[in-house]
Amino acid sequence: MARLSVSQLTKTFGGKPVLKGVDLDVLAGSLVAVLGSSGSGKTTLLRLICGFERADSGLVEIDGQIVSGAGVDAPPERRRVGYVAQEGSLFPHLSVFDNVAFGLPRSERRDRRGVEGLLARVGLPAAYADRAPHQLSGGEQQRVALARALAPAPKLVLLDEPFSSLDAALRVETRQAVATALATSGATALLVTHDQSEALAMGSEVAVLRGGVVAQIATPETLYRQPLDVAMARFVGEAVILPGTVKGGAAMCALGRRPLARPAPDGPADVMVRPEQIRFVTTPSAETPRALVVGVTYFGHDASVRLALAAGPEIVSRVPGQRAPKRGDQVCLTVEGAAIAYPHAASDAGFGSADPRSAARLSANPMSVAALGIEENLP
Repeated sequence: MARLSVSQLTKTFGGKPVLKGVDLDVLAGSLVAVLGSSGSGKTTLLRLICGFERADSGLVEIDGQIVSGAGVDAPPERRRVGYVAQEGSLFPHLSVFDNVAFGLPRSERRDRRGVEGLLARVGLPAAYADRAPHQLSGGEQQRVALARALAPAPKLVLLDEPFSSLDAALRVETRQAVATALATSGATALLVTHDQSEALAMGSEVAVLRGGVVAQIATPETLYRQPLDVAMARFVGEAVILPGTVKGGAAMCALGRRPLARPAPDGPADVMVRPEQIRFVTTPSAETPRALVVGVTYFGHDASVRLALAAGPEIVSRVPGQRAPKRGDQVCLTVEGAAIAYPHAASDAGFGSADPRSAARLSANPMSVAALGIEENLP
């Protein structure tokens, strides 16, 4: 296992900046998910770390050794990095055994026991060694690709949206197998994805790539519960954003008075809660918010309920499927847990005026959003 450190990494293609100074620190033995929209530069970041592309500026250190920057540009084969591509990229003319053995030193490529051990590590039986790639499911191919990446005992494993082509059930099963294999191997891993649930489920930390920088990095719970700004809240899951006012450590909005999950100064603010915090009550008080059910989308295990507030805009609630109301119902609402307030003074601050390296981790400070940039869809 090895620590990965990326500092002020930049890359431009055709005169258009893609990465504008990425800072990222991945502790040895951990798995960090990099989350970003399509075209945000996630794959470019991996390719720079691997050495497939050369950075314009900045440093990449693996296990304390500079592999890119300061006059150094180590070739990919000297970086001891395992890479798992989006489609697995197995050699179609080779068996599973030969695909996995390809990652081993030449002297070990006939080691049947070693290859079978690698297959077992990714949850595949030894009998799969003699199969051809086309005889495997998509999830099995991805596991073989991971086994091949782990074969040379890399210090660092990079995963480039490896589950995006799989159906929902297979995606969950495969990512659990991959997470287990990585933990067993002790490898440090960096996963890039545009799937919020995948990032939150797999990463010990999640780094959001936005505007060419890491806008916020935090544990999955902190990122979801305390996103840095309104745009982050909407990007990481569904969010209910209401105009309101902060006074005395609480926020007032159309859903009533809510305690705050982190401090915010008094004054006008956007108030955020998650849809699953909004619940229906049968014993309302005089202050209980009322709403009309204007739409229900049923998913089985839960349902998304669109509500028109009696005093405010439409909002969305997420409730267990068996508790879903019907369209046209009049309901009374309560909110579980605390809200987040984004003061208007912070929202109006000039983007790009501060250092994103400090802003990315200051999620507890609602005034630290000024430096994150607003560009969402760079290539």
